[in-house]
Order: sequence, then C-alpha cells, then structure tokens
Amino acid sequence: MPTLAVTNFNIVCSVLGGFITLFGLVSYLCKEKFYLSEALISLLAGVVFSPHATNFVKPLEYTGSQANLNTVTLYFSRLVLGVQLVLAGVQLPSRYLKTEWKPLSLLLGPIMTIMWLASSLLIWGMVPNLSFLHALAVAACVTPTDPVLSNSIVKGKFADKNVPKNLQKIIIAESGANDGLGYPFLFFALYLIKYTGDGGAGQSGGAAKAMGLWFGETWGYTIILSVIYGATVGWIAKDLLHWAEEKKFVDRESFLVFAITLALFIVGTCGMIGSDDVLACFIAGNAFTWDDWFRLETLDDSLQPTIDMLLNLSIFVWFGAICPWAMFAHNSVIPIYRLIFLGILILLFRRLPIVFAMHKLIHQIEEKRQAIFVGFFGPIGVSAIFYLYISLEFLEEIKVDGVQREDAAKLSEVMMVVIWFLAICSIVSLNQPLFLSSICIKFSGRPRPEYTPWQIWVLPPRTLSRAFTSQDNSENNSFAMGDRIRASTSGVLRERRKKRSPSTQSDRAPTPTPDLSLASSSTRPIYRIGGTIIRHGEAESRAPSTPPAVSHERTIRFPDDEPTLTSSERDV
Repeated sequence: MPTLAVTNFNIVCSVLGGFITLFGLVSYLCKEKFYLSEALISLLAGVVFSPHATNFVKPLEYTGSQANLNTVTLYFSRLVLGVQLVLAGVQLPSRYLKTEWKPLSLLLGPIMTIMWLASSLLIWGMVPNLSFLHALAVAACVTPTDPVLSNSIVKGKFADKNVPKNLQKIIIAESGANDGLGYPFLFFALYLIKYTGDGGAGQSGGAAKAMGLWFGETWGYTIILSVIYGATVGWIAKDLLHWAEEKKFVDRESFLVFAITLALFIVGTCGMIGSDDVLACFIAGNAFTWDDWFRLETLDDSLQPTIDMLLNLSIFVWFGAICPWAMFAHNSVIPIYRLIFLGILILLFRRLPIVFAMHKLIHQIEEKRQAIFVGFFGPIGVSAIFYLYISLEFLEEIKVDGVQREDAAKLSEVMMVVIWFLAICSIVSLNQPLFLSSICIKFSGRPRPEYTPWQIWVLPPRTLSRAFTSQDNSENNSFAMGDRIRASTSGVLRERRKKRSPSTQSDRAPTPTPDLSLASSSTRPIYRIGGTIIRHGEAESRAPSTPPAVSHERTIRFPDDEPTLTSSERDV
C-alpha cells in the first residue's frame, strides 16, 4: 500500500520548485513594477522555509555538522560565481579588457585598495576589542563588488532605461575582475595573523614567512597562474568552437550551453590545482569572446539568462535558510546597535567617497550623478560569503596543541557576524534604485521630479521613466534616467493616419478616381495568377469556401516585449 514519503529530498524539490514556479508567475510585476530584486525575494523565501520559521528546509540536518554546512556553502558559492563570471566575461564587447585597461586599473588598483582600508577603519572602530590586523581580514571579504548582485543594476528593463550602456559595461568588468582579486587583500591579513598574531604561538617564521607566502602563493600561484590558465582555456575553447561550427559538428543546443559548461570545467580544474577559479572564469569568458563572435551569436538567446536566474534564486534561498540570524542579536563580539550603525557606515563610506573623488579620471562616469550611482552600488553578496568561508577554513588550521588558537576563534566569530550582516544590508539596499535616482537628481542641482516619493513607488515604470527624463533628454551627456524614449507604435500610426487624412491631402494634386468596379471601397484590387484583375462581382461569386489562412505570428506577448505592428496596421 502506498505510504506518504515526506523525505528531505522530496521536501526540498517541492519547496524550491514551488517557489520558483510561483515567483515566475509574478516575476514581471515584482521586478519591473515594484523594482524588487530576485535576491531579496529569494532571501525572504529562504527565511520563511528555514528552521527559523516553517522548518521546511533544514540545512544542518542535510549536512550533518556545521563544518559540512560551511563546506557545502563554499562550494555552492564557487559554482554560482564561476558561472556568473564566465557569462560576465562573455557579455563584454570584443577586447574590452584591453581597450578599457586605464579605467579598470583605477577601479581595481587605488579605488579597491581605498575601499579595503576604509572598510577596515570602520570595522576597527565599531567592533570592540578588535585589532586593526583582524579588521583588515574582515574588510577584505566585503571589498570586492559582487557580480551576482550587480546583475540587478546592469540587467533588466530598469537598467536599460536608467543606466547608460558604457556604465553598465564598466560595472560588469569591475565586478568580474575584482571578485577574483580579493585574494591578495584577504591573505595579506590572514598570513600575518597566522604567523605574527598572538605572538606567533604555534607558528614559526614570523612576518618574513608571511610575506614570502603572500608573494609566492597568493600572487604567483593563485593570481598569475589563474590568469594564464583562464586565458589559455578560454582561447582554446573559442578556437575549438569555431572549428566545430565550421565543420557543422555542433548543434544549436550544445552551442548555446558551451559557455556554462566551460565555467564548470574551469571551476573543477582550478579547484583541483588550488588556484583562483573565480578570476580564471572571468578571464576565460573574456578570452572566449575576444573576437565578439560568440556574444553576437547568442545575443538574442535566453538560455544563459535562464540558467543565471535559476542559480541566483537557488543560492539566495539557501542563504536565507543558513544565515545566522540569531547571532546578530546574541553574540560576544559586537552589540546589535553597533552592528546596525556599522552597516549604514559601510554602505555610505566604503566606496562612495573614493569613487566620487576619482570619477573624472574614469571616462565612463561623465558627471557627478553617475559617480554617486557607481559609488553607492558596490554590492556585497555571494562573493563576500565565498571569502568568508575560505577564511573560516583557513582559521580552523591555526591551532596550538590541537586546539584552534584563541585569536583565530574570536576572529571567526567576528567574521561570521559582521560579513553576514553586511551582505544582508547590501541585498536590502539594492532595492532602492528609485530613491537613489531622486538623490542623484537632487545633488545634480537640477529640478526634482514633480512626484512625491510615494508616487514614485506606485507609478508604472514607463511613466516614471518619462518623469525622470523630461528634463534630461535635451542634453547629450546627461545621466538619462531612461536613455531615449522612443515613440510608441500607436503614436507612429496616428501620425501616419494624419498624413493620409483628407485635411492633409486637400492641398495636394488630385489623383485619378479608381474604377469602383475593380474592387470594393474597403479592399484592394484582386489579381489572378498572370496579372488580370478580378472584377468585384466576379470576386464575390468566386469567394473561396475555405477558412482564411491562420497567421503564424507569435500570439503570446510578454510585458517586456517590444511592440509590434499587426498586419492591418502595416497597411495603414
């Protein structure tokens, strides 16, 4: 007799599949009407399904121990980042890293370094009894801008309306490159903590050995090797795909999924040799589309964004379920009021001041409003959690007499609380694009929109876009909140009808009156095969009894589809 099998596998499949299905039914409404990101909605769903609420999803029970849970989260983050960064590299135009090396060097060099130091100072000042060296380690995890959350800025209708294309591209390139370049900042602090912290107890070599490992292992083996490996694999993959396509050996499905499988290959092989798989994936994506061929071939394809969306929804549901919510209020390292204040300070001063100060050196940032936009949106997300669990894995190995050293154990707790909380703050703050847009207009010295903040939230996207662009479209270099508003199809048709109306044709030369016997007043002449005209009466008597031909045009139109002309409108 059949029994009810309420197993963990069945529950997880039901919960995840049901959530993604229900979200898909209202996805356009959530993202384009209310401007809620996938990350926030998935995170909240994870909290609802977690042991903190309904207890449908039980991560600790699935993994068996906290150590296994940390390992699963680390590997899941690696997978999502690897796929995201290959796709980010593929999105960029041909030779983008080569042509835009100057602004990228500023973003990845002095700006990223100042972000690290500024975050360290804020964490050092807000967390009681924390050394500056430990603050450097915590800040290194939140320094890189997250490519997963950056998609909410550079993809979708809101980005197409409000963010110039060149600004989107530089954000993609920065978030992809600096995500892998977080290793030097992190291991600079971790090596010093291991060999000099707590008097170097249990470790020999001191600062000299720490710096030797930092230059040799981190820069030489982790960073440089990953760049060479990623470029080599990406270039070989590009040539092989060219050859297979020319020989007609590859089908369409395999062609479309090629970049995703390339990401899986690089994540696996780099993981085996212990190099930086995140940076290697981004470099491989750039090398793979160096000639722009694959990007243009898949420009209108939806497979890659679909896989991207499924991974994003899944990982943020997982994050919502495993996030240590109780530790924010009950921990031994930082009170909750200091933690909240730290989150606000990090969002305001980690990135915004340095980007605003140096924006004139980056040609993609044309004015102050754009500098505020780029400075505010430096998301902390999957990459921060990735570096968090790498750090926890490293700190577990710092032992004295078989027990984790005291300062390493304290730092582990600080990192768990602070980094998780800052990631949550960043996910929530990314759902305020309209608020930021109004701030940018206010700081630019131009008139503000005539809508109140509440009206801004409830107005449809197109109305809001017109409100923001009404005073900016006249300038060529403005940060247009909605680039250029194209005339609607109905507007074009009305103009055509006006031109054909009798009032507009009264001044024209009279045209010969057509023979009414050839066709009715509402139809055009009908021709036989060969060119002879079928008379009106003859056409009616010989009207076919077969049903009219069925149009093969797509009948389902989604809200974000471009408007198309019907057959009757084309004849106007």
